[in-house]
Amino acid sequence: MTTTTTDNPVYKLELASSPHLHSRWNTKQAMWLVVLALLPAVISAVIFFGFYQLLIIAVAIGFAVGTEAVIKKIRNQKVTITDGSGIITGLLLALILPPNFNLAFTAIGSVVAIGLGKEIFGGLGYNIFNPALVGRAFLQAAFPVPMTTWTKPNFTEVDSITTATPLSAFKFDSVATELSTMFIGNIGGSIGETSAIAILIGGLFLIFAGVVNYRVPAAMVIGAVIFGGIFWLIDPIAYPNPLFHLSAGGFLFGALFMATDWVTSPMTLKGMWIFGLGISLVLIIIRLFGGLPEGVMYAILFMNAFVPLINRYTRPRVFGEVK
Repeated sequence: MTTTTTDNPVYKLELASSPHLHSRWNTKQAMWLVVLALLPAVISAVIFFGFYQLLIIAVAIGFAVGTEAVIKKIRNQKVTITDGSGIITGLLLALILPPNFNLAFTAIGSVVAIGLGKEIFGGLGYNIFNPALVGRAFLQAAFPVPMTTWTKPNFTEVDSITTATPLSAFKFDSVATELSTMFIGNIGGSIGETSAIAILIGGLFLIFAGVVNYRVPAAMVIGAVIFGGIFWLIDPIAYPNPLFHLSAGGFLFGALFMATDWVTSPMTLKGMWIFGLGISLVLIIIRLFGGLPEGVMYAILFMNAFVPLINRYTRPRVFGEVK
């Protein structure tokens, strides 16, 4: 910023924490664009699982924003809830919870997501792990039964009973769900993860708007096709085809909205490819050989821990630098 009160201009250097976005959007604008991109997933959640999901979203956002404000006040720091980061954390957490989830548990998840996933590291730009996934991981460990209880969507022949997700149906019962059904979203699963078309609309909007980099989700897709395809070619009966991996569970939602988080993903272009491929490798191992049918959350959190190392060893070499 330059002042012209004297003949010699005075230059002031503004220091700020990451994320440093090299685009036409500032951090606040980018955050609200992510909120806008999540609206198709919110709409699909209401269509397939009912208006109660809006209450879950409201509770998650309210406690996320409230927790952030309280911690900022305790630390005598500026309350920055208007930047949208707390709202995004609450919204993302809500969309990866089971339909009709307990509101008290939702509130606890939001408090953990902000408190342990973000503010304990120093706030926005300093957290190592994706805050929403930290909140979900805590809920998965603390309340395993409610976190694995899935409600049938509205447009089914039988209402108000629990059902298996496509991943659990294939893993435990060897039943494959039709790709067209998963693309639309009329299946069991988390609130905002069932409709592939809704997720793609929002995710592609962010990519074309320049808010997120396409390399991480592209690497995840390539990795899932390669790693999942190898096992499918070996035994197509025992292992699902790569398209199933891409459409089922939280793969698309994780690839477009979780793994692309600016703070917890690599800064270098080469690092983004390594990061995305690593997520898919861990994911396929968990899905095919682990005790859980799904592993997107754990795969992303696992690779989040390697981001500082990836950044260190994939930095572009400075011109004239000698090793």
